[in-house]
Amino acid sequence: MSLPFYPDFAPLELSMREDLVPALRSARSGGVADGVSEFTFAGLYLFREHYRYQVAMLPTGEPLIIGTLGDNPFFLLPLGLPSDVGLVRGLFERGYLKNLSRSDVETARRILEPDGFRVVADRDNSDYLYLTRELAELPGKRYHKKRNHVNAFRSSYGHYERALDNRTVHHALEVLESWRSERDEPGDYRASREALELYRELGQSGMVVYVDDLPVAYTLGEPLPAGDSFVIHCEKAVGGYRGAYQFINCAFAGALADRYTYINREQDLGNPGLRQAKMTYRPAGFVEKFRVVAPAAERQYAQVREQACCPG
Repeated sequence: MSLPFYPDFAPLELSMREDLVPALRSARSGGVADGVSEFTFAGLYLFREHYRYQVAMLPTGEPLIIGTLGDNPFFLLPLGLPSDVGLVRGLFERGYLKNLSRSDVETARRILEPDGFRVVADRDNSDYLYLTRELAELPGKRYHKKRNHVNAFRSSYGHYERALDNRTVHHALEVLESWRSERDEPGDYRASREALELYRELGQSGMVVYVDDLPVAYTLGEPLPAGDSFVIHCEKAVGGYRGAYQFINCAFAGALADRYTYINREQDLGNPGLRQAKMTYRPAGFVEKFRVVAPAAERQYAQVREQACCPG
C-alpha cells in the first residue's frame, strides 16, 4: 500500500511495510543516540492500535506518524526534523512532537524556542542501553546477584536453548499463554502474540529456552537501523522457574555478542518498578528522547503519564 501524502493520512497497516521499512532503515546513524527503539516497522506496527497510529508522507520525503496518548495527540518524525521550517511549525497543529532524538535537539531549539516552543528531555521514554558482552558475561561484583540467578537456573534445571523459528515459535506462544494466565491484567499480551505470529514478516528473531523439553521462556527483537544495536521488544517466562528471566537475558546476549555492541531494552515509561529492574542491569547509557511542546500544550501534556506494559 502506497503511503498517502500529507495532509492526508491512513491507518498504519502491514501492507505499508514495503514503503516504510526502507525509509526507517535510512535513518541517520550519527551514533547510538539515534537508535530510537520505536523507529522500526515492528516497533510501530505492534502498537498501532494502542496509539491509534496513522501515517503520511511529507512533501519533503520523510514519513510522518500521528498518534494519541491519553487525550493528547502527538506526532513522530522518524527521520528527524524536515528542512522546511514552516512545515515543522505547522505540524504542531497535530499535537506535540514525541521522541525527538538527541541529534535534532540543537536544531529544534534554534528554530522553535524563539516562538515559545519548549524542548524537554523525556526521561520516561529514554531507552536503556547495555553492553552486549556485559549482559552475556555478567562480570564483577556489580552483577553478582544476576550471576547467582543464572547459575541457579543452570544448576537446577536440565535446560537447552533453540533459535526462534517456524519449528519453535509455537513453543514461544505456549510460554506467552502461560504468562498471560498468571496475570489479572493483559499487559502487552496482544502485541506480544502478534509479534510472534508475524515474526518473519516483521523481521524479528529470538530464542526459546526449554527445561526438560518444556518451553519456559522466550525473547524476541530485531536490529536497529544504526547497525550496532539490537532491540528487545518482548521477553516472557513461565512462573516457578527461578532465574528464567536472568538466564534468557544472558543466553541471548551471548548469541548476539559477536554482531552487536549494544542491546536496547526500550524504556520504562515512568513505571517505578520497571525502572528499578532495568537499572539493576547497569545500563551503559541511554538513548535520550525529547518532546517538543507548543506553549499552550505544555500544561496539558504534564497531566498525562504512560503506564508500563512490558516487564523488562
